[in-house]
Amino acid sequence: MLNIQTHMDFEGQGRAEKLSRIIITLFGTVGLVWGYIIQQFSQTVYILIAGVLLASILTIPPWPIYRKKPLNWQKPRPDSQTAQSAGDETKKKKKN
Repeated sequence: MLNIQTHMDFEGQGRAEKLSRIIITLFGTVGLVWGYIIQQFSQTVYILIAGVLLASILTIPPWPIYRKKPLNWQKPRPDSQTAQSAGDETKKKKKN
């Protein structure tokens, strides 16, 4: 079976968000300047759309760069009711 990672760690999420903001801001600024120079607002929109697509491709999938520091989860504790009922069943079996 193919093992595809589908998560990002918290630092990776922050890195992805920062990268997407930088890309979109950069493309928006360049698009605005270029559109002003050639007097075509449509060019500004096209450049901004290209930036959004690039940012989406680079930040939405969970690339390995966003999974460098995974959290070490604690083992789950046994539920107190489950532990008590298991203990009661063990006592009943010992009596028989």
